Amino acid sequence: MIIVTGGAGFIGSNIVAALEERGINRLVVCDTFGDTAKWQNLVKRDLYNCIDAPQLFPFLETHKSQIQVIFHMGAISDTTEKNVDLILDQNYRLTLNLLQWCGRHRVRLIYASSAATYGDGSAGFHDSFTRRDLSKLRPLNPYGWSKHMVDRTVAQIRELSSNDDYPLPPQYAGLKFFNVYGPNEYHKGGQMSVVNQVYHQILQKGTARLFKSDHPDYPDGGQLRDFIYVNDCLDVMMWLYDHPEKSGLFNVGTGQARSFADLARAVFAALLRPESLEFIEMPEILKGKYQYFTQSINAGLGAAGYTRAFTSLEEGVKDYVQRFLMQDDPYR
Repeated sequence: MIIVTGGAGFIGSNIVAALEERGINRLVVCDTFGDTAKWQNLVKRDLYNCIDAPQLFPFLETHKSQIQVIFHMGAISDTTEKNVDLILDQNYRLTLNLLQWCGRHRVRLIYASSAATYGDGSAGFHDSFTRRDLSKLRPLNPYGWSKHMVDRTVAQIRELSSNDDYPLPPQYAGLKFFNVYGPNEYHKGGQMSVVNQVYHQILQKGTARLFKSDHPDYPDGGQLRDFIYVNDCLDVMMWLYDHPEKSGLFNVGTGQARSFADLARAVFAALLRPESLEFIEMPEILKGKYQYFTQSINAGLGAAGYTRAFTSLEEGVKDYVQRFLMQDDPYR
């Protein structure tokens, strides 16, 4: 049995699809739906069970002898969320409780961290798993801090001589996802990838709207991010699933920073339309908390033995636009 928390969300539902494609049929999704449309991400899936967050630990206790791996993707991922207590409860404490449970019951845990932990990038983008190196990072928002707190706590547990309170699972892998785009993100509203947002802007008005820059080193639309196609994230996670001996904290990005203008041009190219860019003021809520540059350094994955190449921005955007966004049924 495999459990995917946040399994109806963007990355989580893609994991469920990838596992199902492998013929794994005892898949359990844990998620909270409310009045969102993310249930549509699971319409094609043949699930063994679907539980909500309060049921998670009772379900784990009842089925502990059957559970092989937990993919923990569930989190409050809105970088503009202001309720820090709520973020800590959902992103930090829940993850540590899962880590503790998996350690005690010898269940593998693969969990989502984030490139938001790197803050403005002034301390670099090295996925070191030492307490000393992690202490240098300064996240810019509560979401990034909550993910960073998990990474630092796991690093502390690794370096302790005794792990009686938090015995580590047989496999524990934290994944620092960079800017992920791809199918099944339609429920995220304003938190959808820029690829999805630009696609709909072009269809509606023929123009892509990008933020102006308020940083002297970056032109309008020239802010740089490491955009990674969700298929590449799946390749990494399936590789970790196939290699239970691999543990650590790993960057998951292409290793190539590209501008938002490049991304918009890739969407225009996928649509076979001439480019037209419009620059708008950055919202006040993002000023001072905005990452102008991210670029993954994939030293951790490389050292672990992962060798698969990552999809280029142009290839990934074309596949996403033409194989999903342009279709009547855009869901994976």
